[in-house]
Amino acid sequence: MKPVSRFLPLAAVALSLTLAACGNKKDASNGPPPPPTVSVITATAGEVTVTNELPGRVEASRIAQVRARTPGIVLQRVFKEGGEVKAGEVLFRIDPAQFQASVESADAAVARAEANLAQADLKAKRYKPLLAAQAVSQQEYDDALTAQKQAGAELQSARAARKNAGLTLGYATVTAPIAGRVGRALVTEGALVGQNEATPMATVQQLDPIYVTITQSSAELLRLKQALAKGTLKSAGKDQARVTLLTEDGQEYPRAGKLLFSDVAVDESSGAVSMRAEFPNPERTLLPGMYVRARLEQGVNEAAITVPQQAVVRGAEGASVLVVGSDNKVSSVPVKADAASGGKWVVSSGLKGGERVIVEGFQKTKPGGTVNPVPWKGPAGAAPAASAPAAK
Repeated sequence: MKPVSRFLPLAAVALSLTLAACGNKKDASNGPPPPPTVSVITATAGEVTVTNELPGRVEASRIAQVRARTPGIVLQRVFKEGGEVKAGEVLFRIDPAQFQASVESADAAVARAEANLAQADLKAKRYKPLLAAQAVSQQEYDDALTAQKQAGAELQSARAARKNAGLTLGYATVTAPIAGRVGRALVTEGALVGQNEATPMATVQQLDPIYVTITQSSAELLRLKQALAKGTLKSAGKDQARVTLLTEDGQEYPRAGKLLFSDVAVDESSGAVSMRAEFPNPERTLLPGMYVRARLEQGVNEAAITVPQQAVVRGAEGASVLVVGSDNKVSSVPVKADAASGGKWVVSSGLKGGERVIVEGFQKTKPGGTVNPVPWKGPAGAAPAASAPAAK
């Protein structure tokens, strides 16, 4: 029993140390936790271009329907469907035999008329001295002059007929009226075209530059004009109005366009105003009929307050932001943020500037809580945001 009694003091000491450590942990857990850390930015006013995203449709800048201007049988299709053609390039050939014969007949008529005129000229010249010698009567000389004028008129008529026959022969070679991309052929070799109507044969569309027709509601346009009239916005300028596009897959079109004009009337069925923009399209990326979203610069707000898009919380009661006060207390502030600019929301009401707005760390706090605000560093790869001033 003596060996056991020797270890009892050591066990008692270890037990007391363990109880003391547990007591210390329990006391520490009862203390208040430190306030959560959140990332904030300071709301500041600056110049922001007012950009509206509007629906639009792509249209060819020029469209030409190639039609048969003379009747005949199609002998050959020369072009490649879907390819690029130049103005004046041959597209179809119509059987020219009949028109060639008409040209030759017209040539013969012109030669005959020239011969008749030459004979009438000679006769008039011979009669003139004979009239002075009273070898012919005045009536005979007048008849010779009249025959000369009739021969001249017949020659003009023959030449006009020959020109018309040449035009008809030329129409047998169907050419592209404009440069652009030609679609599929609407007729095939052996088809009879131009019989009592100008038969459609193909369509050529100019795709560079290309047009985009944009529609904006008259109510939006009216609000914009009122803001410009009040001085809340200033015009972006007619020559400075840039337009960018988002294609159907959500990608931004790499080339900027320019606004050409705005329609002078409102569509009664849709209540919208149509505008036209022009875009370079050398790669033929944009095709007629495509649906796009157009971002149109329509004004400049010189005192706009912007916040990162993730700072705005939207719920059933509308949009709001979480603001950190001078005492580091959090409060919810309702805002109106309907326009976007460069990945930020433009706050039109609710903020006056100078507020510290929470950008990251929403889940760590709620209105009424205390936080430890630190400057938001911005998204990865972006420049650091404006630092938040320390609470006084």
